[in-house]
Order: sequence, then C-alpha cells, then structure tokens
Amino acid sequence: MTGNQSLDIKSSAVQHHLTLLQGIIQRMAENSRSCKLWCITIVAAVLVLVARTEQPNYALITLLPAALFLILDTYYLALERAFRNSYNAFVGKLHSGDLQSDDLYKLAPTGSIYRLFLACLKSFSIWPFYPALVIMVGVVWAVMKFWAIPPSGGG
Repeated sequence: MTGNQSLDIKSSAVQHHLTLLQGIIQRMAENSRSCKLWCITIVAAVLVLVARTEQPNYALITLLPAALFLILDTYYLALERAFRNSYNAFVGKLHSGDLQSDDLYKLAPTGSIYRLFLACLKSFSIWPFYPALVIMVGVVWAVMKFWAIPPSGGG
C-alpha cells in the first residue's frame, strides 16, 4: 500500500483504525468516571476519620484530593474530546473521499489540550460535581466546628 492510495469505508485497515480511536475515547471516559469514584471514596474516608478525631479543621485536608482529582478528571475529559476531534476528522476525510493510507494509525489527539482543558472545566460533568463536593466538605466542617455537641465528661 503506497502513501497516497485512497481508502474506502470497507477497508479492514480503516475499520481497525476507527476501532482503535473508539477504544481510546472509551478509556478516557472510563478514566474520568474513575476519578469521580476515587475522589468520593477518599473524601468520604477522610471525613469519617475526621469525625472520629473530632478535629473539624482536618476536614479541610479533603480539599487537596478534590483539587487533584478535578485537574486529572478535566485532563481526561480534554483528552477524550481531542481524540473525538481526531475521530471526526478521520471520518470526515473518509466520507469526502480524501482519506489516504498515510492517515491510518495516526492516533494523536487533535487540538490544543490547554484550550480543551479550559473548555472542559465548564463541562457539565465537571463543574457541578467538584463544587458540590467542596460545598459538602464546607458544610461538614461548619457543622463539626460550630454546631457539634461537645463530648460528654464521663458518667
């Protein structure tokens, strides 16, 4: 196969390329989901430990993993969008008849990751989740700090 040979949709190489891109996109979506799952798990575990120690200020420690998972989750979402851009560009070339064999197996993300990252911060899968988590931590901290019943002194 030469570098300038035109390809069609029935080509097994084209189908395999599309399958590879779909697999990458699926993994990025799964990584994003895992970030949320691990974030909730870690924050909940730390809050349980904080409640046992009766040190409300320790609840603020949970903001660190929340911030780290926010960044990681947004990065995975940006990568997912970049690979969707690659997928859409490949399919666009395929349908217009401009697809060449040189286009196969170029599995690089398309677009500026930095710009996609900033755009993904506004995504519905990011902005309601992490601020709600921070608000929840703040409520737990405030309840423990200001409304907690002091421990009883024996009895």
